[in-house]
Amino acid sequence: MMRSCIIVDDEKSARESLGFHLVKHFADKIKVEASVGSVKEAVEVINLLHPDLVFLDIEMPIENGFKLFDYFENLDFEVVFVTAYEQYGIKAVKYSALDYLLKPINYIDISDVLNRLELRLSNKVGRRLQFDTLFYNLKNGLDNNPKIAFPTLDGFEMVKLNSIVYCQADGNYTMIRREVGEPIMVSKTLKIIEEVLPTDQFYRIHKSTLINVEFVRTFKKVDGLKVVMENGDELDVAVRRSEEFVKILTRGREIEGD
Repeated sequence: MMRSCIIVDDEKSARESLGFHLVKHFADKIKVEASVGSVKEAVEVINLLHPDLVFLDIEMPIENGFKLFDYFENLDFEVVFVTAYEQYGIKAVKYSALDYLLKPINYIDISDVLNRLELRLSNKVGRRLQFDTLFYNLKNGLDNNPKIAFPTLDGFEMVKLNSIVYCQADGNYTMIRREVGEPIMVSKTLKIIEEVLPTDQFYRIHKSTLINVEFVRTFKKVDGLKVVMENGDELDVAVRRSEEFVKILTRGREIEGD
């Protein structure tokens, strides 16, 4: 199905580069309806053309890309954030499970984005939760227990980062165990989940298990290597990961066993 899009970027060369890739490689999938250089122009064009997708630069003068959403009560378009800097804004976008492209853009990344777009367009409820997560994190800051939007079979579920006890692989899915509430089955692999979660707080103790080190109660070295979490769950620790794991836990933590 042919989709329509607009490009929003204050740099003319960036707009032309992205437009070139879309026309050359994806003319059968998406049509560029307009290309503008500011949030103000974007609002006018969106209201006029009602595109399916907006490629939105984050760093722009006068109003940055996030300001676009102040002008819309209901979001009836998809957004792909575009930026040259993998910094605060992109981290907030990642936590929201929203799409982004890093400059310089290549057609392979665009192809991945467009494939995911088709899967999401039918799930407007999930999309709303994604943006709610983004706005929550931008407002409250990423150092103040940010929320993460986890994709589920029914849409998305918003989870506070500091409530995650551990994540466990289940084939192409991942089970998220929280401090309170039932586990969540997420339709992403553990590897993808690991890429989103902060490395200073979450550690991969086993090929199938990623834990929040703040919830470790005890590390046991008797009858195999195991860690006991604050909720009482006992999890295996891979031998090859144990040395580094011990270094993390000995920072003020007690070690049981010999």
